[in-house]
Amino acid sequence: MTILTLNKQQLESKIGKITPELEDKISMFGTPVEEVTDDEVSVEIFPNRPDLLSFQGFTRALTCFLKKPRLLKYNVEDSKEKLIIKNSLPKQWPYAFACIVKGLKLDDEKIKEIIDIQEKIGASYHRKRKKGGIGLYPLDKIKFPIKFIGMKPEEIKFRPLEFPKEINGRQILSQHPTGREYGNICKDWDVFPIFIDDDNTIMSMPPIINSHEVGKINENTKDVFIEATGNDYEALRLGINMIVTALADMGGKIYSIDCEYQSGKKVKVPNLEPEKMPFSIENINKTLGLELNEKEIINLFEKMGIGYEKDNALIPAYRTDILHEIDLSEEVAIAYGYKNFQPEIPEISTIGEENNTEKLKRKISEILIGLELLEISTYHLSTKEKQFKKINIKDFKNQMIEVLDSKTENNILRNSLLAQSINILSENSDAQYPQKIFELGKTFKHDEDSETQVKETEKLCISLCYEKANFTEIKQILDYLTRMLDISYEIKETENPSFINGRCGEIIINNQSIGIIGEISPTVLKNNKIKMPTACLEIEISSLSL
Repeated sequence: MTILTLNKQQLESKIGKITPELEDKISMFGTPVEEVTDDEVSVEIFPNRPDLLSFQGFTRALTCFLKKPRLLKYNVEDSKEKLIIKNSLPKQWPYAFACIVKGLKLDDEKIKEIIDIQEKIGASYHRKRKKGGIGLYPLDKIKFPIKFIGMKPEEIKFRPLEFPKEINGRQILSQHPTGREYGNICKDWDVFPIFIDDDNTIMSMPPIINSHEVGKINENTKDVFIEATGNDYEALRLGINMIVTALADMGGKIYSIDCEYQSGKKVKVPNLEPEKMPFSIENINKTLGLELNEKEIINLFEKMGIGYEKDNALIPAYRTDILHEIDLSEEVAIAYGYKNFQPEIPEISTIGEENNTEKLKRKISEILIGLELLEISTYHLSTKEKQFKKINIKDFKNQMIEVLDSKTENNILRNSLLAQSINILSENSDAQYPQKIFELGKTFKHDEDSETQVKETEKLCISLCYEKANFTEIKQILDYLTRMLDISYEIKETENPSFINGRCGEIIINNQSIGIIGEISPTVLKNNKIKMPTACLEIEISSLSL
């Protein structure tokens, strides 16, 4: 989550005096109040509401919630200007949007607010600029049409923002503070993206830095050119909508730009028309356990800044969090007030019992904790680098289950716990030894017979990392575990790219292979910067029984 700190006096001018009662209402809106001082109010903004990351966005939503329920509409005029997006761009950074906002009255505080909006959207919604970045420029210093093109880094030469001299694109990554911070995004690209105006003046090198000459706004700036570039089309579209509406709330007038791709695609930006989402009043009432009529639903929508038109909710163009009808139910619940819901005992009679797999996992956990092992819990999602490459697995295409539209760099469902365990040891390579850890959790693999074509398997992974960790040490733990569970097993020598040949075995129970045990290979240790010998085992626990 992000902490948004607001000027108390400015906030009170919009929503009224901050009292304990009003603090409670702000928290019930879904933005818990962190702290209130004489000068400032700090609130928590959750990742699903990046539109609240500015004073303008927060007060816009809160004013609807507390005082004036309505769907806000923004007027957009056509500037008749063009942005031309060339095919020479790096494939990792192919998209661009742009528009104009005129008539701003800026001072030092408002400039800081604008920069803060930029940074917060870039850091949160655009994932530290990995999905995209936003730039602003004084309109009077550039000449249309603007081009977004790719150039070799050594051929790009301009003075970056707040830097004393002109340097090339590659030097920006190593010499400029912002280049050092975000340079890992584009350091391996053959060409870097740049904006140039009709006078061939370099305006910026996204996603890193603007030009000092034409990319710096100040108190004299009235009109601004705004661009959003990156690799996530939808995130860029919504990102530019968020910053444009915030600037409009500052008093600016919005003008669209025709964004023309060399491929032939044309987009007029921004499009601030609300999105229509069909919904059922019956479904909302069933989800929430209420009996609201159409008029009541409309009023609650408007408290959340959402409109209504013929069985459709009208979603504001700057909202990124409403993706499904169930999200509309949540909006209604917030507007209705969670404290107004009446608790009820369900009219059902059931007998609950702990799942056998959970019983087994709890028993295994108790046994291993008794051996002074520390239990860890890692994410189901990982990356190709961590899940396969770093543990020396090269042929992984058939094993990989990729998640579409992942919101983070972690976009691979884990197929083993071993890689996660190795990664934990890598991240703690400077911590105290010995390190003895275990994890019980789900793994995923392809299964064409399944409805989802994915099979979930519960596994156990144990890892020992210290000076004397070896095959004997890890086998002693397996011996004790199986003895406590009254299970017999045998080990058959095998080969695995993650383990040392001759010190790796297949674990067999009832003539079935249930896992692997051995010493981790030096290559894997080096890949993960692990400084001590490491021994691991991983088994499917479905073959075990209490």
